[in-house]
Parts: sequence; structure tokens; C-alpha cells
Amino acid sequence: MSSPLNVARTWDLSGYFPRFDGPEFPAFKTALRQDVARRLKHASLLDPLSELTLTAWRDEISAFEDLATRLGHLSSYVGCLAAADAAAEAYRAEEAALASVSAELEKLRGELLRAVNHAPDALLARLEQAPGLAGAEFFIRRLRHEAGLRMSTAEETLAADLNIDGLHAWSRLYDTLTGKMTFEMNWPDGRRESLPMSQRRSLMANPDRAVRQAAFTGGNRVWAAQEDTLAAALNGIAGTRHTLNRRRGVGHFLEGSLFDAAVSRRTIDALFTAIHTHAALPRRVLRLMGRLQGTEGVAWYDQEAPMRLPSPPPVDWEQACGLVARSFAEHYPAMGDYFEDMLVQRWVESEKRPNKRPGAFCTGSELTREQRVYQTYNDTMNDVVTLAHEVGHAFHSHVLRTTRPLATNYPMTLAETASNFGEMLLIHGLLREPGLAPAQRAFLLNCEVGRAPSYLLDITARYEFERAFYEERTAGEVSVSRLRSLMTEAQRKVYGDALEVGGEDPYFWASKLHFYISGLSFYNYPYTFGYLLSHALFAQFRREGTDFLPRYEAFLRRTGSATCEDAVRETLGRDITQPEFWAEAIHSIEHPLKELEALLPSLVGTK
Repeated sequence: MSSPLNVARTWDLSGYFPRFDGPEFPAFKTALRQDVARRLKHASLLDPLSELTLTAWRDEISAFEDLATRLGHLSSYVGCLAAADAAAEAYRAEEAALASVSAELEKLRGELLRAVNHAPDALLARLEQAPGLAGAEFFIRRLRHEAGLRMSTAEETLAADLNIDGLHAWSRLYDTLTGKMTFEMNWPDGRRESLPMSQRRSLMANPDRAVRQAAFTGGNRVWAAQEDTLAAALNGIAGTRHTLNRRRGVGHFLEGSLFDAAVSRRTIDALFTAIHTHAALPRRVLRLMGRLQGTEGVAWYDQEAPMRLPSPPPVDWEQACGLVARSFAEHYPAMGDYFEDMLVQRWVESEKRPNKRPGAFCTGSELTREQRVYQTYNDTMNDVVTLAHEVGHAFHSHVLRTTRPLATNYPMTLAETASNFGEMLLIHGLLREPGLAPAQRAFLLNCEVGRAPSYLLDITARYEFERAFYEERTAGEVSVSRLRSLMTEAQRKVYGDALEVGGEDPYFWASKLHFYISGLSFYNYPYTFGYLLSHALFAQFRREGTDFLPRYEAFLRRTGSATCEDAVRETLGRDITQPEFWAEAIHSIEHPLKELEALLPSLVGTK
């Protein structure tokens, strides 16, 4: 570290606007609303893309980029304010008001889709090469692809209107029903208590297995009582998607998800082939967890339980910043310098105080090219890892700062790459610290391998279930009993004998919110993709050293302007359509797992 760190606990948001109650903020909002309305009116009067309208549509794309950048600036600022003070009604009101501006800008994007829908390839190529659109080629090609999978404007408008009381209504029903649910918790000491269903997940992460089992059993009684309603909602969502896909000419139900993820079916098939082939490694992590709790395997309700390891000592905020800065600086000086600059600029919010929203996130503005990191720091090593994770996100955006905004919108598949890379920089840096106690070393090793069952088994089981369900749904509604069977079959297939006999969760299809998100299908697999890709990249970094870093940054710069396959191949020379790539990433956890297995007997007395 070049100088003492600035370890302020609250962030400075003046880079967005001098003050929330100053004149600049409302003036910015007013100008944005007026400009969106003006551009939308102008675009709606234009004929589709032709020789005569090419220049006009070039200007509309540039205008859309400007408006989206300004809206993102506004949304990021308001999101920061609302997260830092959830009790402030004024901030919540601003969040609600942004929805209408976003809806209007989405209409302008609809006009861009209309423009390029039937344009000849040669004309589209001329648009991509038009002055002022350099770097926007990928955005334009994706517009064209998306436009080709749309019904007529009248049909799309009708579908959007019907979805309010159809597709999205099923999702709202799920949210309303589950939001009111309570379950009976039979505590191990004999107490009985009615608890909100929202507390069930935290109880299933309790260190006491009897508490986890009681929460699981009590919750599943409620899910079973509502199974018919929830099955109707799930069938309704999937059935509507199938109908719309047929009308839009979408050949397979995965196509929309793959497009959003900027990845091919071949790559996703290769990823899951590798996971199934090498599932023994993440299953070993579960068996290790089972031995620590005195069982041969684990039940579904054990998955989020903390590993029974000695707790590392508390780490205060100043120490946390020093650990992250030192680990980054030693292995990746540019990232270390950036983190120190974030602290100097006060771009990190970490104070523990009332009225803050839970969670952690990174946000930023393409207008100012500044980032902000948010968390509530509670003096634990888990919080130190979270800080490194979010700074990894911020560094990704920092690398993209010279790229035009239209080329910075990277998909979920690539969103977690830099953040996980940041975590691994921290963990491997700390593992090399002199005088590291065995308990601290075990904690860090578990940070590296402990998430493998979640990313490689849990999410894979979700994917297997959802894919099987959507395949069967093409022939008609899927019954409740069949939903239960599909779920337990997927869990048993993926987890093997690492899951106790009878330890499945037949109602996971009902309790998992992600299956009921009406605006997005197959929500989960991008996280597994990002987890494994980051491990593959970090393994390459460890082999090649600092020579790898320029290519890594070139990869980050391509994440918003290329498919996943092209971004990796062009910058890193790797082929992610092959199972061998993903197998290599999976096996990167083998060495730390072996070290953890060897270390644990001296710490907890297991064999």
C-alpha cells in the first residue's frame, strides 16, 4: 500500500448530484422525461430502416444510448439513497417514479426493434458502420435477432396487455400467497411457534440440525397444503411462454434464455455434461459436511448449514480494507490501486446502522464512470470476502470505462466473473499470509470450496427439473404428483449418494421463487456459468502469472460486446463449447479440498 488507507464507513454520492434536495436533481429528471418523450414521438413517425431513413435511425440509436445512460445514472443514485436509508419515504417515492420513465424508454427501444426487423443484411451492415456507431455493432445485431422473434406490433401489444392479467398475474399470485404464509415451527426444546415463511430459509441455515429439520418439515406441510394452487401457477407461466414462443417462431423454450445470456446451447450442454461427469468433487464437499455433523450424507435441509469449523476472530473495518488492499496489490497491482482510489474517493458504504437495506451490491454510472459499493460490515471474515467480491464488480466497470455505454451491458453469465475473481485474489492472498492460524486457513479453504455444492449440484438440479418440466408441459399441464417426482428425480440424479436416502425435497418446485419469475425463465444457470468461468480464468492466471492480466482485462472489455464464446476465444484463446474446459474449472477446487480434508481432523476431531 502506497499510503495509509482512508477507511471512512459512509460513501460520498456527490459525484451523482451535489445534494438530493438541490436544484440539479429535479432539473436532471425533468430534462430526461422531456427528452424521452420527444425522441419517442420522433421515432414513432419514422418509416422502418431504409436508404432514406438510415441517418435518422442512426441518430435514434445514439439518442437511445444517451437516454439510457442518463436513466442509469439516475437509477443508480436513487438506488444508493434508498438502500442506505430504507425508512426515507422520499427515496422510495423516487424509486417508484423511475418506473414510468423506464417504461417510456422501453417503448423507444421497441421502435428500434421495429426499425431493424425486416431490413436487408446489407442495409443493416451499413447501419453498423454508420458514423458515430463504432462499437455498437453487437447491440445492433442483437436488436435484429430479437426483432425477428417478435409477433406483429399489434399482437405484441395485445400480448403485453394480456400478460398483465395472465402471465404476470400468476407470478403476483405466488408472491401474494407466499408473502402471507406462516408455518408451525416445532422447536427442539418442545416450543411451538407460528412463524412467517420468510424466516424458514434462515432457520434452515441454523447450526443446529434439529432446528433445520423442524423448519424444513413445518414449511413443507404448508407447501403441500397449497400444492394445487402453486402447480396451477407454474403450469400457467410455462404454458403462456410456450404459446407465445410458438406465435413468435421460437424453436425451443431455452432459446430466449440463451439469447439473454449471450451463450449457445452447445456451451450450456458442455457445461452440464462436465458437471455430471465430475460430480464426485462437489459431492465430496457434501460428504465432508456430513461427517462434520455426524452423518454419512446430507439432507436437502443441510445444504445451507455452516460448516462446523472454528470461527475466525473478528476483523474490524480498517483491518478488512488492509487485507483486501494488500491481497490485491500483491497479485494484481492495478486492482489494488483502484481499490485504494475507491477508498480515497469514499465510494464504499459499510457503516452498520438502522434503516439500511440488507445485502451487498455494486452500482455505478456510465455518465460519470464512477462506481459505488454497498454493504453493512459486521466485522466477520465473510464480510471481508463480500467486500472483495463487490470491488471485483466495480473493477469490471472500471475496465469498461473507455467503452461506449451500448457495449457495457454484459449478461448474467459474465456478470459474476470479475467479482469471483476478486474473491479468489483475496483468498489466495490471505492463504499466503505468514503466521496464518489453522482455523483461519480452514475458513479460507472452505470459502473456496464450500460453494461448490450450491453452484454445481443445487443449481444443476434446478436446471434439470426446469428443463424436464418445460419439455413435459408442451404436451399439457403437469400434475402435482408429477412435479414432485420430477423434482426428486432431478435431485437424486445430481446429488447421488451424497444425499441421504429420503433426504430429497419434493416441494422445492413450490418453495423456490425463481421458478415463478414471469419475466425470466431458467434464472439460475448463469450463476453456475460465472462461477466456473471465474475459476477457469483464475487457474490460468495462477499458471501464467501477471502476463495473463492484460488478456484478462481485454476479456472484461469484450463482455458487453460479444457472445460468451467469442469473448473467451478472442481474448483468452479458450473454447468454452467443449466439456474439457469446464472439467478443468471443476477440478480447480480439488487441491484446496484435499488440503481442507487433511486439516480438519486436527481442528474438529473428525476422520
